[in-house]
Amino acid sequence: MAACNFSVTFSKPAEEILAKAKETVESQQGTFIGDNSAGRFDVSVFGNTIVGTYSVVEQILNIDIIEKPFMVPCSMIESFLTSKLN
Repeated sequence: MAACNFSVTFSKPAEEILAKAKETVESQQGTFIGDNSAGRFDVSVFGNTIVGTYSVVEQILNIDIIEKPFMVPCSMIESFLTSKLN
């Protein structure tokens, strides 16, 4: 079961949103693997790893965080990613 999940609605092409997501993850020395419909990512935060998956359905990016540090709330992850994608 996911540690948290959320969805981000977007109006730009999926390729553009996922390119921003990949850039954001990789700028933090993380990995982002997938295509325009689904994939996975991981990134280190405070010496701990955040691991997640994503899927795209129409104009909605669904994100499931599978593993995260206890001290990092889901709302913080959602807020950070949403700010980087819009």
